[in-house]
Amino acid sequence: MTRRSVNGEGTGVNNIPPNGEHPGDTPVPKKDPDAPHGKVELKKKVTLLRGISIIIGTIIGAGIFISPKGILKNSGSVGMSLVVWIACGVLSLFGALSYAELGTSIKKSGGHYTYILEAFGPQMAFIRLWADVIAIRPAGLAVISLAFGQYILEPIFMPCGVPEIAIKLATSIGITSVMYLNSMSTSWTNRIQILLTFCKLLAIVIIIVPGLYMLFKGETKNFENAFEVSNIKLTGLPLAFYSGMYAYAGWFYLNFVTEEVENPEKTVPLAICISMAIVTSCYVLTNVAYYTVMSAEELLASQSVAVTFAEKTMGNFSVAVPVFVALSCFGTMNGCLFAFSRIFYVASREGHLPEVLSMIHVRRHTPLAAVIILYPMTVLQLFVGDIYSLLNFMSFLRWLFIGVAVLGLIYMRYTRPDMPRPFKVSSSFIPAIFSFTCFFMVFLSLYSDPVNTGIGFAISLTGIPAYYIFIVFDRRPKWLQKGLDSFNRSTRSPHQIRIHDHPHHRRTRSG
Repeated sequence: MTRRSVNGEGTGVNNIPPNGEHPGDTPVPKKDPDAPHGKVELKKKVTLLRGISIIIGTIIGAGIFISPKGILKNSGSVGMSLVVWIACGVLSLFGALSYAELGTSIKKSGGHYTYILEAFGPQMAFIRLWADVIAIRPAGLAVISLAFGQYILEPIFMPCGVPEIAIKLATSIGITSVMYLNSMSTSWTNRIQILLTFCKLLAIVIIIVPGLYMLFKGETKNFENAFEVSNIKLTGLPLAFYSGMYAYAGWFYLNFVTEEVENPEKTVPLAICISMAIVTSCYVLTNVAYYTVMSAEELLASQSVAVTFAEKTMGNFSVAVPVFVALSCFGTMNGCLFAFSRIFYVASREGHLPEVLSMIHVRRHTPLAAVIILYPMTVLQLFVGDIYSLLNFMSFLRWLFIGVAVLGLIYMRYTRPDMPRPFKVSSSFIPAIFSFTCFFMVFLSLYSDPVNTGIGFAISLTGIPAYYIFIVFDRRPKWLQKGLDSFNRSTRSPHQIRIHDHPHHRRTRSG
């Protein structure tokens, strides 16, 4: 029985010498038809169009259909809510430009995890990773998946409400299909993502066009006294910004797959800038359309702003709007999972997660184990938490570590001034403002939701002992080392391969 190596060759042991060769000679092995051709690695299949579709496809999910209520309620007026939408777009662009510099300077996949690793070392990066595995990524996927389950069933149950168990079953089916797609083919994952991104933009256009048409016809009554001072709530503005930044979240996902991007020095910053311009325009115009058709009171009373808008403007065609929203959510699920799996793949390569997670399927060129690991954790969170607590729980941890990563950009400008920077933000003012915004939202979380924020802090702090137990100590308890070795052996597949000679491979374990 031969053992397959990286180039698909056998060991040549105990083979019969052909053509009169001496018994001691090593014969040329037969080629395995299932073996990989050349080096097995994640291919560079993310073009500019696919990069734009990843960013837009992950940003535009349920946020524009859920967040308008939160922003209007906390800002206090129509005019101020539009200002918040624009301001959040500009702040998100600041963060995106900072990540464009990081992504072109550090050409490794992994996003936040990789940048914290490079700037502050393995312990801080592991704490970020620990929070990712335990809470952030499963919760993030669960939030958008629950929105998908609700909207995909809404046309079936109209005018009644959708049963909660039905939502969770539909959500489970959606997650399973996304997992399967990402496991089978990177190319098809990207093609589906482009298609779903066009569906998202079509859904936005379906809202914008009739809204602007009515505005140009003179429907401006809802914009009268738009900036009335008595209605503006200064104390609620931070919460309004919190909701707005959530709606724009997703601009950083292309940085999770940098190693798979063609010509990342040009593609990453260009894709980020184009995507942010499109998303900000869509969001502001969509809200203008909402306010043209609906008063502030009607919008706040609506359970689903997009559906209420469609009922007022499209009649029976309004039944199609929830379907478009569900497709939008599905695209976000697909893009998120594509990006999340690369974090676990890179972390495993760095020695921070079990070795099996850095294995690539030899024919499909997908990080199969890294894709599948999220499945049980996400499904578990679906059945133990509601969408709002998950949203707050996830957002606190997300903004904390994004702020730390951008702070690392400023730090590395002084500690590593000679690092090549093909794209550089002209002033440190931009990353500094964005990093301050992230930390401010963390402080706001402590004020507005101390319970979920406290849980988030507790999970982050458990990463410190976990780092020393799983990474630092050379002499682990025998039962723990035996369990880790057994896990790696049992999960290894004959169709997966570990890349030991990867150019970015670096072991951070001391053992």
